[in-house]
Amino acid sequence: MKIILLGTAHPYRGGLASYNERLARQLISEGHDVQIFTFTLQYPKIFFPGKTQFTDNPAPEGIKITRVLNSINPVSWFKTGKRIRNEAPDILLIKYWQPLMAPCFGTVARLSKSKRKAKTRVICIFDNVIPHEKKPFDRLLTTYFTRSIDGAIVMSQSVGEDLKLFRTDIPVKYNAHPLYDNYGDILPREDALRKLGLPEGYSFLLFFGFIRSYKGLDILLRAFGDARLRKFRLKLIIAGEFYENDIPYRKLIKDLDLESHVVLFDRFIREDEVAVFFSATDLVVQPYRSATQSGVTQIAYHFGKPMLVTDVGGLSEIVANGKCGYVVRPDPEDVATAIFDYFSNNRKSQFTEYVKQEKSKFTWNNLVNSITEVYKTPNSKL
Repeated sequence: MKIILLGTAHPYRGGLASYNERLARQLISEGHDVQIFTFTLQYPKIFFPGKTQFTDNPAPEGIKITRVLNSINPVSWFKTGKRIRNEAPDILLIKYWQPLMAPCFGTVARLSKSKRKAKTRVICIFDNVIPHEKKPFDRLLTTYFTRSIDGAIVMSQSVGEDLKLFRTDIPVKYNAHPLYDNYGDILPREDALRKLGLPEGYSFLLFFGFIRSYKGLDILLRAFGDARLRKFRLKLIIAGEFYENDIPYRKLIKDLDLESHVVLFDRFIREDEVAVFFSATDLVVQPYRSATQSGVTQIAYHFGKPMLVTDVGGLSEIVANGKCGYVVRPDPEDVATAIFDYFSNNRKSQFTEYVKQEKSKFTWNNLVNSITEVYKTPNSKL
């Protein structure tokens, strides 16, 4: 099949770009004709909370990426839609994550379809339908976008339920987020610690990814301040860029007397560094207040790391409680109790073995099969 993937890709950085590029590579490996149309402008600076949207890494080899879409310029939307219509792909595949992108994606999707014969099917892979941080007009914008698609992939059951608020007349397939297996292999722990400048003789927790309120870093810090945990030689690694004011977090670290127990890498973590952080880690902690699914869990699976997640969104669908790790309430005491149990009962080897068994479920081939299934059932629900 001929497929155009519309969304974030090189030279943009981050999980969205990694996802789209990895999916494109899988589609190509299975014999499909694939190209990515990405942005000339993704976010205006006023809407982007980080330091830069761009990566210094070279473009991925073997994937055709064209910068064509300006997210806030309607002229660009019309040009992109017309170009896709002229290309006449079997599938226009859109990765959707927030309502800010609804006007451009929805317009391109409508224009991409031929008025004479509806060959192109628009299939969306939803990160979220309802965003974590709600804003006025979210529902109106999401309605506009969802009305432009012919089918959908959802990566958590909760997102599937959210989509039903907008569409019940299109095929929808649940497919869990595949493994992020594009960050290399696990390193010897001693090498990883050395690269990070961390001491041996400690166990390490990892909070990974950009930092916003809904990620619950403050919950984890309060949990890590629990007196029960001081009996262990533990350090908490915080690896990610602050997408909001960092002062409250730094104050909390000081107030809880955690300055000697927390190691802060407050910057964007490059792709070639991901393996180093996860290789050094004993337990990955995601104390989120809200979630749909998370790429961090799929990185943890790839590197064979047990996880502690909160019972929000689709996280509990991915992490088997008491087997791959813990599913707890987003509450400092519950998080602290799980951490205490993990280290006091030496559960690392037990959980790690189950993680290795479970990871085989989350393949990119399964996602391609789901996309194909949705494509072949355009007029009925799955």
